[in-house]
Amino acid sequence: MEPLIIGGFIIAVAIVVAVVSYISARKRREAMAALAAKLGLCFDPGKNWDIAKRYSFLDKLRVESKFLSGERTTNRYAFNILSGNYHGHDVTVFDYHYETYSTDSKGHRQTHHHYFSFFILHLPASFPELIIGSEGFFSKIAQALGYDDIDFESYEFSRKFCVRSPDKKFAYDVCNARMIEYLLSNTDLTIEIESGALAVSFGSRLAPEQIEPNLNRLITVRSLLPEYLFSRR
Repeated sequence: MEPLIIGGFIIAVAIVVAVVSYISARKRREAMAALAAKLGLCFDPGKNWDIAKRYSFLDKLRVESKFLSGERTTNRYAFNILSGNYHGHDVTVFDYHYETYSTDSKGHRQTHHHYFSFFILHLPASFPELIIGSEGFFSKIAQALGYDDIDFESYEFSRKFCVRSPDKKFAYDVCNARMIEYLLSNTDLTIEIESGALAVSFGSRLAPEQIEPNLNRLITVRSLLPEYLFSRR
């Protein structure tokens, strides 16, 4: 009888977890839909596997898929996608999911689900790769790719941020005095620029009420890019 009781308890717990997860996902979907309507953006709650491929040149969507836990991740897709024109810019914001696996002491394979929030602003020109982020995950990625950390006159900025790009001149142009001042007040930001995309990403999924403020921060970062960068290309 005892194994039956334990098995029944495990099943009951699994059902409760599934129900709570479903309710939480539905509430988030509804909140994101309401936010999209407020901001005048289109909303697509469905799973989209093409976004990871379309923006595979961005390290957050590409490298994390290969290096996390030493193995390639699977089932990578965007969902709860907000897109359209925001303050005169073409933007795409979405939740992102991927899976990794581990094996317990008994040899059973376990699936782990990971989520984070991603913001993309589409630029009217194409640029070389540039990564600006705190020392940590992105700096390890850049080192693996062979990029040196670029130093700046601001000791505080160089201490708090890792800046890497194959084009140092472009990095200095982007990290101008106004940008450095803004980033020192927003040290949680991780920024990527490559091709025609300016992206801001986070290590976890943001609450719906955090989406608009961070979308505004993305717009601010865009406003701090010197306009001469676009006239040259």
